[in-house]
Amino acid sequence: MSLLDYFRTSKPDVKSASLAKDRLQIIVAHERNLRDNTPDYLPQLKLDILEVIKKYVAVTSDQVNVQLDQRDNNLSVLELNVTLSEES
Repeated sequence: MSLLDYFRTSKPDVKSASLAKDRLQIIVAHERNLRDNTPDYLPQLKLDILEVIKKYVAVTSDQVNVQLDQRDNNLSVLELNVTLSEES
């Protein structure tokens, strides 16, 4: 090994690239799964619920959590959690 070989860049590690590719595929598959299970109307529903709650109580969007669970083909559960502060 010469002194110049020490300063030359080595080839990228194939195992590292393959591992990064596998991880990226897992992340993309997870995001697709989340997007496919969420109905298109849910973001607007969250905003509408937040606006109704704001008419009666001072809340921020962080204090309202709306989640839709698909438990069966015929059963969906809409869960609404509102965190109220002591001052409200």
